[in-house]
Amino acid sequence: MEFRIARGELAEAVGRAAKGLPTRTPVPVLGGLLLTASDGRLTVSGSDFETTARVETEAEVGAAGRVLVLGRRLLDICRVAPEGPVSCALEGTRFTVEAGGTRFGLSTLPYEEYPALPAAPAEYGTVDAEAFAAAVGQAAVAAGRDDTLPVLTGVQLRLDGEEMTLSASDRYRYAVRRLGWKPGAGAAGEPVEMLLPARRLLETARGLARCGSVRVLLDPGAEGAGVVGFEGGGARTLLRRLEGRLPGYGKLFEMAGASVAEVNTAALTEAVRRVAVVAEANSPVRLDFAAAEGELLVRAGYGDDVAAQRLPALLRGAEEVTVAFNPVYLLDALNSFEGSGLRIELLGAGQRALLGDSGATADYKHLLIAVKQLV
Repeated sequence: MEFRIARGELAEAVGRAAKGLPTRTPVPVLGGLLLTASDGRLTVSGSDFETTARVETEAEVGAAGRVLVLGRRLLDICRVAPEGPVSCALEGTRFTVEAGGTRFGLSTLPYEEYPALPAAPAEYGTVDAEAFAAAVGQAAVAAGRDDTLPVLTGVQLRLDGEEMTLSASDRYRYAVRRLGWKPGAGAAGEPVEMLLPARRLLETARGLARCGSVRVLLDPGAEGAGVVGFEGGGARTLLRRLEGRLPGYGKLFEMAGASVAEVNTAALTEAVRRVAVVAEANSPVRLDFAAAEGELLVRAGYGDDVAAQRLPALLRGAEEVTVAFNPVYLLDALNSFEGSGLRIELLGAGQRALLGDSGATADYKHLLIAVKQLV
């Protein structure tokens, strides 16, 4: 095996494929990247059973072949190698990387012990890459981080006609984002749902954001053990589905009798960020809406350690409404909105609040549970 490639292209391919590597593993070969060179192409693949990443790029191939090497070690080499062409070769059981007069040697891993990579499902449809990355980012902010509750660490993806819906919840918040997509000729007529690991899906979507279009690879007949693929720009990632599904959000998002407040998103975000610096651990940020004054008072803290800021705000449906939120959850929600105006439907202290873009379509909604304890 022998090939020659620009350092930047090798570093990018290795870096993207390395995202599929486990951080820790009792199986040494799973820390490896599989490099395959043939027909003027280099393919770099990595897998941890749950995620499989594959990146293909052009290369001058002198001798076809494949090799399994420690992925993070190769990534470190790519980062420090001099700019310019890189020559790589397999010499017995040693893989060499040479660039700008610097030569690195890497021991190889036993390829015969490497697990077979899952086959990619057929193309199911396409979605705009940039819109998909933004939508995944908005939904994933509400996903849980507790691996003992794996269902809550996922993003539920639903495909229904020409609409894609992404949703996530950690029990204290629930984000739902809808966007358009283009079903392929083989797409099923019935809606299809799957639960995917939020962190991996977010990494995948961000890595494909500049590809123009992302191909969704899916076998609609596969159950929880199946994989879902996302492909674009020479890169392909396969994610193994999580078992289970999120609880429904239909009734949660029904806000009958709610008061409605409107406020500038950026101004509220900055105000919450400022006053939260005096908030003790687990203490809330309080929002006091007043219809007559046309303002919102944002405050946090206790006793002498307090902070407050007033903002213009409109309130309809009540004279006054006071709610309090976990400042981290509130900031996560506020930072996920892209529009200039925010619409907040409020049921009162200790109850749920539904956030959405003001004057826009209902493409993105973020529900927060208000805390009962007020400042």
